[in-house]
Amino acid sequence: MKKVLSGNEAFARGAFEAGVKVVSSYPGTPSTEITENVKFYDEIYSEWAPNEKVAFEVALGASLAGKRAMTCMKHVGLNVAADPLMTASYTGVNGGLAVVVADDPNMYSSQNEQDSRNYARFAKVPMLEPSDSQEAKDFLIKAYEISEKFCTPVLVRSCTRLSHSKTVVELGERGEEVDFGLENNIPKWVMVPANARNRHKFVEERLVKLAEFSKSSDLNRVELNSPKIGIICSGVVYQYVKEAMPDASILKLGMVYPINFDMIREFASKVEKLYVVEELDKFFETEIKAQGIKIETLNRDVCGELSVDKVKELFGIKEDTNVETLELPNRPPNMCPGCSHRGMFYAISRLKLFSVGDIGCYTLGLLPPLSAMNSTVCMGASVSMTHGIDKASDGKLAKKAVAVIGDSTFLHTGVNGLMNIVYNKGFSTVIILDNRTTGMTGHQPNPATGITIKGEPAPKIDFEILARAIGVKHVYTVDPFDINQCLEVLKREVEREEPSVIITNRPCIFADKTVISSPYFVDIEKCTGCKACTRIGCPAILWDDNKKQAFIDEILCTGCGLCPKVCRFDAIHQRGEK
Repeated sequence: MKKVLSGNEAFARGAFEAGVKVVSSYPGTPSTEITENVKFYDEIYSEWAPNEKVAFEVALGASLAGKRAMTCMKHVGLNVAADPLMTASYTGVNGGLAVVVADDPNMYSSQNEQDSRNYARFAKVPMLEPSDSQEAKDFLIKAYEISEKFCTPVLVRSCTRLSHSKTVVELGERGEEVDFGLENNIPKWVMVPANARNRHKFVEERLVKLAEFSKSSDLNRVELNSPKIGIICSGVVYQYVKEAMPDASILKLGMVYPINFDMIREFASKVEKLYVVEELDKFFETEIKAQGIKIETLNRDVCGELSVDKVKELFGIKEDTNVETLELPNRPPNMCPGCSHRGMFYAISRLKLFSVGDIGCYTLGLLPPLSAMNSTVCMGASVSMTHGIDKASDGKLAKKAVAVIGDSTFLHTGVNGLMNIVYNKGFSTVIILDNRTTGMTGHQPNPATGITIKGEPAPKIDFEILARAIGVKHVYTVDPFDINQCLEVLKREVEREEPSVIITNRPCIFADKTVISSPYFVDIEKCTGCKACTRIGCPAILWDDNKKQAFIDEILCTGCGLCPKVCRFDAIHQRGEK
């Protein structure tokens, strides 16, 4: 049977057909939908873990128990999982272990543009890179064969275009579930120095064997056409090259690491000029040039993603520019109407606090008119960086800086930073924006939501109890739509020379739509045009330049009740209000 699947749906199907038993992941665009789709296969145990390190270790434990396992993450998630990855390269596996990592060229939803192929070389493990949905499924199945044959974790690289585009996939049946039993092998699995030294030798020998395997593997493919130009490429870039350069000969690398250079030399001998076309880092180019193989240099930017047109530009192919284009209206990103984070950001802005932010949809608090985000680095960094600001200033800046972090991000890596603040006698104020979901990646549950990936009831983390257990004496829960309460608590706690935690208690309107109520409207007889309501940054509140008055788009308004609290002239009322 054939079906049109996205790359992420195909990876999930591949896990099913490969007989995978356990999948543990943390959501991160563009990889999220892999595990979101795995949950529909009852034969596979799936879960959302608090972070990628935990997810990797769960999968590694399942491998140790003799079952096939998978963990999925975005490129920056692999940074978090790098610690177990590096040592898992030494231990190897029992049941097959695949790590799907999705890169984000052009940073559509990421804070950096790193190239995960470098992790394959760093960890000395194989990496496969499919070019469409069919290969996403097939390569993942192949990854388990390689994993078990060579006793290694296998990285499978995706990217935004592959993860979210759709192609036809030939579906198969679920394969037999392997069961190698729990492996009790101390020299292999206990990585004390004496054992690790021997395992390092194993890793180096494995690389040689993998390179030999690569040469004969059908993962790599030579397409001989014109001998004038030969192009080495992989993944979705192969699709661009095929369309842009239909007459060129191509060496498509499905196994992107390790590279078999005899295969490269053989291909090079069949073409007059050899080129490498790849996104992001000059990974292939550097490796191949280091072997003394001549490559023609392309003037390629290592920033951003490629496309068919950009590949044509690299080879000097000019396109007809007389193409009619359509100008689309600008739609800047913004927090949703009724977003539960808006009130707290408004209070932070009013008090002119230095907001040390984190990764999540609340990062949009950086945009005007709120302009209430002064730094964003990585998951959990807000809490630790705020402590650093405190200590660097001998406590003076602790009264001006606050950490702002979401509920899922706090559980991901923020909780460790809070422990550090308490243990090292810091004065920082930490604001946990608890909207009861992992909002930015599509509303996945987390350990504070009270449900599992399959919607089943689960124990629920209580942030107040957790903060007090860590040792924070001053913990307060506030309503982010109560501006006066937010201002009062913030003013007081930033002055306190002890750690404080402030928790907001309103759900995301998409996680709990029961919070949506009747819309508000502006009484034009009372509106003075002071623009106070427009400064909360709600997309439903608009400004009429002709009338010099605000008005509310009642189709967008969710009835959150924030705007009337900032209006000093009683000009904003709710429909149906008596």
